[in-house]
Amino acid sequence: MNITSNGVHFHIEVCGSGFPLVLLHGFTGDSSTWTSFCEKWGRHSKMLMPDIIGHGSTESPSAPERYQIEAAAKDIHHFLDQLGIKKFDLLGYSMGGRLALTFAILFPERVRKLILESASPGLLTDGERKQRCMKDAELAHFIKEKGIETFVDYWEEIPLFSTMKRLPLSLREKVRKQRLENSPLGLANSLLGMGTGTQPSWWSYLEKLECDVLLLTGREDQKFCRIAEEMLKSLKRGTWVTIENTGHAIHVEDREKFGTIVSDFLSK
Repeated sequence: MNITSNGVHFHIEVCGSGFPLVLLHGFTGDSSTWTSFCEKWGRHSKMLMPDIIGHGSTESPSAPERYQIEAAAKDIHHFLDQLGIKKFDLLGYSMGGRLALTFAILFPERVRKLILESASPGLLTDGERKQRCMKDAELAHFIKEKGIETFVDYWEEIPLFSTMKRLPLSLREKVRKQRLENSPLGLANSLLGMGTGTQPSWWSYLEKLECDVLLLTGREDQKFCRIAEEMLKSLKRGTWVTIENTGHAIHVEDREKFGTIVSDFLSK
């Protein structure tokens, strides 16, 4: 399905039937992140899987400010309005988790249940945000200068994804192939507009969330385990689950367990 939201053409994959579930992929991902869950989750949920701005088959505008996280949340709000979907469950991974949390804070009346996989409410201080903005700008320049293949070579080697090296080669090649299909301009602008440094810090807003929130982290992703532990202290209706023998990308590293935990949470 293709739909225009606030002047940008979005690609959205849809499967299953039941209460709507919107799924937001991570940086360098696309809607195919979630399609392997259609058989399991499609039994209880109508799954809507957009390619986030700058990713997959969705348009990549030239202005980085168009990618700002609040603008991306408003895009989702707008296209769901067009589809007549008022209330839904929302799942986001990493960058998609930051976007899902942003949406839930801006439009709390729309979200029934929120699932955040390896996600953060942003950075606490101005100093941290400035430092991260500089790093993201350097990486955006690297993508534009060196091209998508050199960037993906680099991205696969960052410590955050070290546990993925244990996966079968066929699965790693599938992830790589999908990453290579992204637009260099889209990824660079996503870093500049929607990076962790540019987004607002949502830490003080967590206590205002009224919906059920599930935090998922891989036991070997220590950074995001610490973040989830802190987030849980502020959430009124929060649950935190860690998955053994996994790192940042739980949905890839232990698909069966991840799928079951999400199903159980949505079906309660």
